[in-house]
Amino acid sequence: MLFTLWTFVYFAAAVQAGLLGLALWRRPANREANRLLAVWVALTGVDLAVKALYWHLLSPEWFRAYRFVALFPFLYGSLFFLYVRALTQGRGFRPRDAVHLAGFCVMLGLNAYVLTMDETGLQALSARWIAGERSVGAWFDLPLFLYSLSYVVAALALVHGYRRRLRQHRSDADRLSLRWIDAMAGFQIAIWCLAIVQALVYLPVFNYGLLFGLVAAWVCMVGWFSLGQPPVQAEPPTPMAAPGPEDAGGAAAPVADESRYAAVEARLAQLMEGGSPLYLEPALTIGQVARRSGYPEYLVSAVINRRLGGSFWDYVNRLRVEAVRARLADPAEARTILDLAYACGFTSKSTFNAAFKRQVGETPSGYRRRYAAT
Repeated sequence: MLFTLWTFVYFAAAVQAGLLGLALWRRPANREANRLLAVWVALTGVDLAVKALYWHLLSPEWFRAYRFVALFPFLYGSLFFLYVRALTQGRGFRPRDAVHLAGFCVMLGLNAYVLTMDETGLQALSARWIAGERSVGAWFDLPLFLYSLSYVVAALALVHGYRRRLRQHRSDADRLSLRWIDAMAGFQIAIWCLAIVQALVYLPVFNYGLLFGLVAAWVCMVGWFSLGQPPVQAEPPTPMAAPGPEDAGGAAAPVADESRYAAVEARLAQLMEGGSPLYLEPALTIGQVARRSGYPEYLVSAVINRRLGGSFWDYVNRLRVEAVRARLADPAEARTILDLAYACGFTSKSTFNAAFKRQVGETPSGYRRRYAAT
């Protein structure tokens, strides 16, 4: 039978999706996000299992279920968006988020005639599908592709904003930048693009078997990335400064408390220039610096932004670059450039190289060669 190999692949992927969904549901790290991901993966498993059964049996009785799960892709893009939002903002599914299920509900209504069709009509429709009339038409395909891809793009925009805000508060932002989300989104975009090609142009190799085979591979990839996720610290949806402490009367203290700027700046210099400077800690956050300084975080952030130039991330990495630069200029220093970068608090080679080039105007290796020649 034509689909024998694919049905085996789909059954295997459906079983894996079910097990993965259970594991994600029970996983304590990133709980809200992983429960959304568990639902998403479980729906994919049901989708693959029903398609495998129908393709294996080619029975009209299973065609109604087949057409129902064919609507699930209208949920995949929106669930991916909700998953990324929960991961980056700590917001799980709420009743008002039902609006993101509207695409599925609309298409469910438009396809209700198939789900309520009598057995004679169902047999005729199934026979046409088996004979080769497998597409339900552009009225279904085009909205599906545009709807789902728009949610994937919106999810990537959330990740981009999260990374931007993260750099304002953490010096190890590159390590926490959710690169696996890019991989998951890229895989989805590839699948949707293949589906668009398959819908517009008939190419023997681009068939439904290959398309859903990629979905099965995607389930494996989700398992690989999701079960190894580190705990993600959700960031606020906007990069506003945290409010100051309340006074005895209950009113918030003003953020722009300029009378204390000089004292905060002096305290920061003491923490960053002493015998064990704070910037050497690789996972340093602005909250940790604030606690060590004895001043509120909003005030430390304001001083860094207004008096020291740039974000917290810029400020800490600038100090680290200067520390590396001093060591590179020392002819007695035998450690490699990367070892020096890690010793001075950097956690990523790419972040270090970019920060050094931006601040010094040349690469670390070029800088070391120049000083070695003098």
